Amino acid sequence: MSGATFHFHHAIQEIAMQYRTLGRTGVQVSTLSLGAMNFGTNGRTTQEDASAIVDAALEAGVNLIDTADFYSQGESEQMVGKAIAGHRDDVVLATKAFLPMGEERNHRGASRRWLTTEIEGSLRRLGVDHVDLYQVHRWDPTTTDEETLSALTDLQRAGKIRYFGSSTFPAYRIVEGQWAARRHHLGRYVTEQLNYSILNRGAETDVLPVTENHGLGVLVWSPLSSGWLSGAVRAGQEITTHRARLMPQRFDLDDPTNRARLDAVEQVAKVAADAGLTMIQVALGFVNAHPGVTSAIIGPRTMEHLESQLAAADTVLSADVLDALDAIVAPGVDLAPGEKVDARPSITDASLRRR
Repeated sequence: MSGATFHFHHAIQEIAMQYRTLGRTGVQVSTLSLGAMNFGTNGRTTQEDASAIVDAALEAGVNLIDTADFYSQGESEQMVGKAIAGHRDDVVLATKAFLPMGEERNHRGASRRWLTTEIEGSLRRLGVDHVDLYQVHRWDPTTTDEETLSALTDLQRAGKIRYFGSSTFPAYRIVEGQWAARRHHLGRYVTEQLNYSILNRGAETDVLPVTENHGLGVLVWSPLSSGWLSGAVRAGQEITTHRARLMPQRFDLDDPTNRARLDAVEQVAKVAADAGLTMIQVALGFVNAHPGVTSAIIGPRTMEHLESQLAAADTVLSADVLDALDAIVAPGVDLAPGEKVDARPSITDASLRRR
């Protein structure tokens, strides 16, 4: 579904950004989207840096920017709002709600009460009168589909959101949401944002077939697998990435899961070198090769990160490269399933499966 291209005169090469239709919405979005999770305290990216990154991404043809209320507790939304001032009509603006915004017990979740309150907070922080895509950041097991979908439908009819989607929903919850929309004559989720990478391929088993079947647009988070596929994590060298400092347990090589990941990374590095590509190009090219994927979300903290990731905008992997990647991590296999955060609560909390 690739459409037009946008040429960007880049320090490394000329990039032709690709575009695909976001599900059945008719909206054209770039196959690389800009994620703003690192804007603010979380990633230590300043407003000046964030604005420069947004400007460069837009110049390169990126037209979807994804943030969330939860990112640095609203700071990311504020930075995105300032960065896109003057460009609002050129940006497909996406944000999310669900995760806790403070200690108050009802300042979270997917209830009508919270979503209708929190959209106002997001609009205020972003400095806009509507968002293009409003996403439920996680499935809320305490709230019915009808409750959530009716609230989102009302927000859409009020003009505060154009479309709504889900994020990190298990496959069966995506199906339930589609059926609930039909059953209650409500608007439906038109997108799903999911975790997918060379190292975490579980989405290929159920979620991606479901999103394809229902015609959902798919945005991929963590296509570089928390930096494991960025080229910064290699055997025999100290791991000094920002993410490794924030979450050292995810990079502890005493953990068998992480040793298995490192082994896979070394094999991916060889495939990339043999193909004359960077690991980032291979990682992002792999995600965008799946017919069910619309766009891969990149989350640069610096301009250098952005440039290395934009270099993958027009990367198309050959069948030989894709076959080699299948031999490293088999289709449908997650090397780090615990990082996907889509398990039902009773799997991770013993008290929920005990009488």
